[in-house]
Amino acid sequence: MDPLKYIFQKPMPTGRLAKWQILLIEFDIVYVTRTTMRAQALADHLAENPVDDEYQPLSTYFPDEEVNSVEVIPEDTNAWKIFFDGALNVKGVRIGAILISPTGQHYPATAQLRFFCTNNTAEYEACLMGMNMAVDLDVEELLIMWDSDLIIQQAQGGWETRDIKLIPYRQHVEDLSKLFKSV
Repeated sequence: MDPLKYIFQKPMPTGRLAKWQILLIEFDIVYVTRTTMRAQALADHLAENPVDDEYQPLSTYFPDEEVNSVEVIPEDTNAWKIFFDGALNVKGVRIGAILISPTGQHYPATAQLRFFCTNNTAEYEACLMGMNMAVDLDVEELLIMWDSDLIIQQAQGGWETRDIKLIPYRQHVEDLSKLFKSV
């Protein structure tokens, strides 16, 4: 129901509705139900703004549109790379990690968490899953990359961890980091 229609058409308003009705009466507002549809609004806009001779269509060619990110990593490094992410939606909580060797071998892993958690908790769970994979494969140098600024800043000590549920996760990441030569 439209709130303005409700305020103006209620015969005996009480409480806040009466207050709003008194305040709005001062402005001589007349409520009219709008019947335009989206397609009609678009047609009206196009009719009011005709194409002239100076019109040039937008160029939609993007040479590297399949590129999601660009990273610069020295070629001489022997570090393994790990990418991970966690997601929470109506179907549950899922996490995934990909461990990539210096030779380009990929080791993917995914899991569904059987407990309810927040997105940040899922991100930490995915990070820990990937780090545990690296520990199991005796990786010495690990380059960790992910998209959560909160997790990055907390893991690097830039931000304090205020959520009491995330403190054990951050501590576990720190403990696992000590098992590597460099992270």
